[in-house]
Amino acid sequence: MAVKFGVPPEGEKIRSLVEERLKQAMAENGAKVTVEWRGEQKHLHVISMPVDMLYFNPDTHRIRAQRTLDPQRNRVLEQEPWSEPAQTYLHHLLRCRPSNPNQTDPDYLALQDELDDVGQREPGIISPDGILVDGNTRCAALRDLGIKDIRVGVLPSDTSRRDINNVELALQLRRDKRREYSYINRLIAIEDELADGRREEDVARDFNIKKTTLQQDRWVYQLINEAIDRSRAASGAVLRLVDFEDHQEKLRELHRDYTKLAKTDPDAAERLKESRLAMVVLNYAKTTVRLAEADFYTRYLEERLPSELRPATQESAAVDIPGLDGVVVPDATAAVKTARALTDALLQAKASAQAGDKLDAAAVTSADALIKSARKTFDAAVKMAGANAELHKRHVAVPARLTDAADHVNQCAAEFAEARAKRALDEDAFDDALLTLKASLARLAKQAGRTFSSPGDGVAWLLDATREG
Repeated sequence: MAVKFGVPPEGEKIRSLVEERLKQAMAENGAKVTVEWRGEQKHLHVISMPVDMLYFNPDTHRIRAQRTLDPQRNRVLEQEPWSEPAQTYLHHLLRCRPSNPNQTDPDYLALQDELDDVGQREPGIISPDGILVDGNTRCAALRDLGIKDIRVGVLPSDTSRRDINNVELALQLRRDKRREYSYINRLIAIEDELADGRREEDVARDFNIKKTTLQQDRWVYQLINEAIDRSRAASGAVLRLVDFEDHQEKLRELHRDYTKLAKTDPDAAERLKESRLAMVVLNYAKTTVRLAEADFYTRYLEERLPSELRPATQESAAVDIPGLDGVVVPDATAAVKTARALTDALLQAKASAQAGDKLDAAAVTSADALIKSARKTFDAAVKMAGANAELHKRHVAVPARLTDAADHVNQCAAEFAEARAKRALDEDAFDDALLTLKASLARLAKQAGRTFSSPGDGVAWLLDATREG
């Protein structure tokens, strides 16, 4: 739901004070700040304004995901954005750590220290009606420090809501020392820009990323929203966008591996996605999540699942194609449905486990126990997957090292003639190197002779070549 915007209740009073101070700034030819304004650079006069007179921007992308943490307060923010309760809620959110709103953001504390030590370095930006376009966090910090005024540039008198959003985004994406948007809020900002009809390549350029990265982030954002929908428990508990704030790299890697596998085996790609999403829910590290391949559920997990986690038997079914009478296609395979059912159970358990006092204590305790049981089961599966991955790596490593050695020998042969022609060949050093190679091959032959009872052509050659005459 969009926030009702309009003009703040003190807008006219603020506009009068702004105009008065702008006249003084112009007369004194005071400081200016430059912003991107409707496709061109615009220089704004800087004035000083009382921090308590200005309004936090209810549209700011800095805390867009965090706003929904308290549905009741967010509803007030949507309906009465300029009211004291709504503005107090925004002030609170601007202080919070994006991934854990129960904690104060260390970056916010660092900003307070800087403002207290050296004062305000860069001016903020406001609309003529006193809406903070840039500098919401600075204004919050100044208020908390008891500092009365903030320096701000003032946008033109015909500033619209869209102008406010455009200027905020353009300033945020500058490569300076601004407090960055959190990952989720950045994803929301991208979607908002695209929802306004902008092209992907234009938005990607504004965000200083490649178009492929933007498409990757959109896939991740869609996955997160789908996971939130799937997490809705019968009790009403549901996960939130901020619950995925710290999983950026895991989800980006999931996109990379999913899209690569989907080109050749879409079913396997879906199974991989479900297993890795389950591990994200259980908060495994990125390096551990990588161990979940398409066969993770069937190979390592299925037989270890306790009864409370074991999904009901799933079967593939036929689905009608809308508009094509009599045409049906199979939906997801039984293997995908089974893996998905487990992930759904974990998503819902995670939502209930962190619902706190919104659910009765027994429900929270039960959900928490389920998560712990899942973690214990996944730990055992991950251990086996890791051991097999290490074994596979060792199996591949031995022939790979020989291939690398052969490449070096080939390069040596190519450079040999050139060195000889230039009379740059050190014959003694070359002879010593060959003796070293001979000794190395002898050690390798000794190991191979013990291993292979029926040596192939390559091993037979090695044994013959290193056998002492």
